[in-house]
Amino acid sequence: MVTIFPKHIDTLIIHCPNWVGDIVMATPLLDCFRENLPDTKIFGLLKKSAQGIVRDGPWFDGFIDCQNKSWGGFWKAVKQIRELKPDMAVLLPNSIRSALTVRLGGVKEIYGYRRNLRAVFLSGGPEPTLSNHEILPIPMSEYYLEICRWLNLKVPERIKPRLFIGEELNKRGHSLIRKYGIQEKDLVIGLNPGASFGASKCWPAGHFAKLAELCETELNAKLLLLSGPGEEDIVQAVMAKSRADIIDISPDKVDLELLKPLIRRCNLLVTNDTGPRHYAVALDVPAVVIMGPTDPRYTAANLERTIVIRKELDCSPCHKKICPLEHQCMTEITPDEVFAVTTKLLKECK
Repeated sequence: MVTIFPKHIDTLIIHCPNWVGDIVMATPLLDCFRENLPDTKIFGLLKKSAQGIVRDGPWFDGFIDCQNKSWGGFWKAVKQIRELKPDMAVLLPNSIRSALTVRLGGVKEIYGYRRNLRAVFLSGGPEPTLSNHEILPIPMSEYYLEICRWLNLKVPERIKPRLFIGEELNKRGHSLIRKYGIQEKDLVIGLNPGASFGASKCWPAGHFAKLAELCETELNAKLLLLSGPGEEDIVQAVMAKSRADIIDISPDKVDLELLKPLIRRCNLLVTNDTGPRHYAVALDVPAVVIMGPTDPRYTAANLERTIVIRKELDCSPCHKKICPLEHQCMTEITPDEVFAVTTKLLKECK
């Protein structure tokens, strides 16, 4: 291994992951770079819609908008990188495009996982651990920190993800919570029925609807239905199928930044295996995660206040966006089962 640090870096680009949950799970790596390079100007390269996830944290001095779906956006990002004249870039996505963006931006030192053809664009970095000639799934927070270890950075003992809520965002969150009629004494259970990954990750809307009724009648809980862009159909389905009095946040167009104080207010979150589950971990909110097609080893860390419910099936984990079968990995998890786990976790986390 080549020893990269200690060395002086004026300007560093960190290309953040694309998925919401992966961004949150990358925050221990961000902690590592900030603690090792306190005087370095660090810029985050990530989608504009995702910048609010890490805003208010201590990591970045600024952002570069990464528009993956547009060549115009690609060249705009390249231009911004050239203007910054960074000494070094660290890539968390495994794509060739991520390497091309910073290479064309004039960055000469580029580090990340040496995977696929993009290794030729890199100055160095770790190789993923293999098992039977396949990449061994490990928790993503550890996966990212291996880049820090390869670079000879001092890795902090704390490897738990964390998020920050600044004063202005805190006020916006409190204003919305008051609008929903939520009082300080109320038991609030968040329900997150969507998943941008695809329908295979989604527990049926009817199951969420029944769970809402159980939480309202048995726990006297207020129910906060969380959603994002493109999840209107599943929100409407949950609302239509449930007799519970559910607070639907979708009319307020809550973005990924404003979602932070809303999840922090929840006493517990019931969610599919998607981004908001990682918000809950970072904000110390108990979470019940309903997991279907994904491999649990990628997220098997910081589960002290999380219970994952999944069925062991021959076809799982498949990582397919749409189930080609009968979606048994999700449909066989019943509302009664999830409610029992919910009550158990609430008692344990009092």
